[in-house]
Parts: sequence; C-alpha cells; structure tokens
Amino acid sequence: MSTTDNASTEAPQEPTESAAADAGEVAAGSQLSTAPVEDGAGPVGIGVIGWARWTWRQLTSMRVALILLFLLSLGAIPGSLIPQNSVDLMKVAQWKKTHEFWVPVAEKLQLFDVYTSFWFSAIYILLFVSLIGCILPRSWQFVGQLRGRPPAAPRRLDRLPAHTTWRTEKSPEEVLAYAKTLLGGRRFRTEAGQGHVAAEKGYLREAGNLIFHIALIVMLVAFAWGKLFMSEGGKLVLRGGGFSNTLTQYDDFKSGSMFVADDLPRFSFTLDKFDATFEESGPQKGTPRDFRAYVTYSEGAHGQPKKTEIEVNKPLAIDGSKVYLLGHGYAPIISVTDPTGKVIYRNAVPMLPQDANLTSAGAIKVTDGYKNKNGETEQLGFSAQFVPTFAGKGKGTMLSQFPAANFPVLALNAYHGSLGVDSGLPQNVYQLDTKKMKQFMKEDGAPLAKMLLPGESMELPDGAGSVKFESIERWATFSVTHQPGSGLALAGAIGAIGGLAGSLFIQRRRIWVRAVAGADGVTVVEMAGLGRSESAKLPQELADLAATLHQQAPSAPHPVEETPEGERG
Repeated sequence: MSTTDNASTEAPQEPTESAAADAGEVAAGSQLSTAPVEDGAGPVGIGVIGWARWTWRQLTSMRVALILLFLLSLGAIPGSLIPQNSVDLMKVAQWKKTHEFWVPVAEKLQLFDVYTSFWFSAIYILLFVSLIGCILPRSWQFVGQLRGRPPAAPRRLDRLPAHTTWRTEKSPEEVLAYAKTLLGGRRFRTEAGQGHVAAEKGYLREAGNLIFHIALIVMLVAFAWGKLFMSEGGKLVLRGGGFSNTLTQYDDFKSGSMFVADDLPRFSFTLDKFDATFEESGPQKGTPRDFRAYVTYSEGAHGQPKKTEIEVNKPLAIDGSKVYLLGHGYAPIISVTDPTGKVIYRNAVPMLPQDANLTSAGAIKVTDGYKNKNGETEQLGFSAQFVPTFAGKGKGTMLSQFPAANFPVLALNAYHGSLGVDSGLPQNVYQLDTKKMKQFMKEDGAPLAKMLLPGESMELPDGAGSVKFESIERWATFSVTHQPGSGLALAGAIGAIGGLAGSLFIQRRRIWVRAVAGADGVTVVEMAGLGRSESAKLPQELADLAATLHQQAPSAPHPVEETPEGERG
C-alpha cells in the first residue's frame, strides 16, 4: 500500500492582483450599500428570529457561562459584607445608623436582601439556562462520539508528533492481529482497517466535562430548593426545661418563601444537664475546653424517650432536622415579695453574656400581682448585672474574672411604675424600658442598688417588699435547622470535583498501527500517536506499546551487503 500523496500535474491559474482587488471592492460594496436588494438576494438585516438565535448562541456559550459564574461569585460578596435582613435584623438596623449616607443606595439595590434581590436572581436564572444550553448539545455530541468508531489511519504517520517504525518477518496480518489484541487489552477502542488498526482512548474526558457542568446545575437546584423550603429557629432552654418543635416554641424563626408550618418535623427534647469546662491556669486561662448538653428526646407525638449528648459541631439529627448547641449562660433564680410578704414572682431569669468570661446583663420584669403599701397596682422592674466570678469587694468592678461560677454576684437596680408591656410593641427581654418608671430611692435620697450573693435579699424602701437572689441555674441555646437540599448539594459538589478531575487528568488520544509488506517481502510496521489535548505522556505510552508489540513482532535481521568482486582484496 503506497503512502505517498498523488499531486496534480496541473496548477490552477492564479487570479491577477487587479481582479482580486475588484472582487474585494464588489463584496465590500454589496455589504455596505444601502441600495435595495435585487434579483432575489437575502434580506439586509437578520430579523427578529436571527437576533433570537444569536442571543441564544451567546447565552449558551461556555464563555458566557463562565462570566455568569464569576458574576454570581461577585454578587455574593455584598451578602457577606453587609448584614442581611434574613440573618439579623438588629445588625441591619445598626449598619443603617452607622452608614446613613449609603442606606438609600443599599435599599434601592436590595443589598440587605442580596440572595433574593432581582439582580442576583437574574444572574442565577441566566446561569442556570446557560449551563443547560451548554450541556444539551454537548451531550448529543458525546453520545455520537460513543457510537462512533476510531478514524482511519492518515497516509503519512511519520508526520505525527509521536512515531516509530521497524521491519519484521511476521506477516502484516499477524502484526495487525497482535496490535488489535494489545490495544484492546489496554482498554482502547479498536477498529481494523485496510492494512492498519485504529485505536482511541480517553472518552471519559468529555464525560468528566459533562458531569462537572451537570453537577453545577444540581448544586444550583439544591441551593434554590434549600432557600425556598429551609427553616431555622433558635431557642433558649433552661436546665430542666423542654422544647417542642412548633412555631410558638421558638424565640426567633426564619424560613423560605415556600415553607409551611406543617413541614416542621415532630419531635421534642428536654435539657437534663449542661456541662462546661474551662482552662484553669496558664496563658489560655478561661478558654473553653468542652461544652456538652445532655438531653432526652423523642420523635413524633408518641415516640420512645431517648437520651443523647449534643456538643459543639456534633448536632442531634432528627427526621431531616439538626439541633445544634450554640451557646450557654447563667440564669439567677429571683423571687419577689410584696409588702404583705407574699411571693408574687419566682423565676430563673436568663442573663445575656457580654464577654468571654460571661459577664452578663439582663432585666427582671414583674408585670402582675404587685400592690404598693397604698394598695395601688404597679409593675416592678430590676436591671441586673451578673458575674460568675467576682474579683471581690473593693478589688474591681462588675466584670467577671472567670467563666465558671466560682464567686457569683448579682447587682440590681430597682424601679416601679409601668413597664410598657401593654403597648403592643415588642420589647427586648434583656433590657428594661424605664421611660414610665421611677427608681426606688434610699432614705438618704440615693438610688436603690445593691450587690447580692446567693441567698441574700434586697429590701425595698418603706416596706414595699423585697427581692431575693436564691440560686443559679444554667441555660443553653439551640439552633434547629432544616435544610432539605443539603444532601443534593453535597452530591453535586462531589460530582463537580470528580468531573473536574476527570476532565483535567484524562487525556484523549489515538494510536494507529500500520503493517504492509515491503518490496523485499519484509513487513514494515509503523506506529504513531496523536493527542486530542497536550500530553507529555503520549510518546512514553507509544514507546511502551511499541516495545510490547515488538516482542510479538521482533525486528528482522539486517540483510548482509555483498561486496563487489572488483573491491575484494
């Protein structure tokens, strides 16, 4: 079989330079002319359908998909720098106070609700459409590639970047049979042709590309699903207290736009015990070592109680929801008596931590049952500060020296009047509104304030009653989250990593083996390889295949050249 190209003996006549110039001027004139089109020529503009096709081609191109993905990542930056309404309304209000100049711009651009804003949603939807438009045609192309066969060998194998040749005494049929068996054993797809064997490998590279892009779509769907149907709430639970997973039980709650209350899983739990340990000495003194909540939980309305432990980053998983341990603190047990000595209030009042050593602040609100010595109904309020470890009288202010309750002290300021709880406006349970209240005064005219140890009491002036610091209770805060798309998002992330790895490390390459009988009857074997992408391993792989095939079809001995008689000595 000849491997030379058949060249034509007649060269086509080259057009003259003036003729080429005239043709170019005519073509340019036909494109730029505003004269009406004649002789049935096509329309001057591409029309609405043409513009639609052009827009679709641009949108579904890989370049636009990458640009949209980059814009999506840029669009998420304001959501991490600016407080979001869906996360913390108090931080949003504080940001507005400190950045008043930017508030109108931020509100117009919906920067306080980035992930539900019109511009972020537009990028999200366009990226979704772009990825689908990229994947569908490439999927059909990939199916065609899987059904196709390796192409026939080129005429000149020696022009390929990786090439080798030798002569063997084996027949061409034997060499090609050996080659097909060898390449098939190396997982090449083989195709026998006339005098050659074609082989191809690395189809999974394109499969990796498709898996990567499909995984991106899966993650987009998972994020959208999770955003629409998610729910998250927080609850402060006192030791010995319980929680039932209903909307009325939450201290704060937020959910997706398509969430309904019936989606909440049915479960409940009781906080049996809470343990917290801290470093006792050294430079890390006061650093938390371990937080652990011991709970008893049950699933459904009639589930069997089960005991378990919840730790930081080790949540309790129940029916698709996860219960996380977020924080802890102290709740002094306070009792209040009226002028007659009757206990009108007794409760454990949670205090809000202010620093790492659990210096805490709070408010005690007695809304019902109190009548002063004149028989008038009033409400009582006490602003409180609590330190679990006090430095000692005369040794420091109300700042805790250690997080554990080694020397607990409660400081109270007493007020009477109206707490404003009947106004219908929400109030912060940790703060006392004293606008309609008066502070109790001592006989010397000084405001009534006192620091109490557990078991001590503070008497109100003129026999108005007393308030007692009885003991200390512990509380813990829990976050109950339900994210329905998290498993799908994880699967998409794993698929994206696997697909990207396949597209980067799998190389598409082709190998050809040609065996033809030479003029002297000896078989000439040629092997060549071509990579569909840059790969430094292709020559090495070809050399390994050639060495293996050479063992089956070894080189023929070189013919001994006869010396002419006239040159013999």
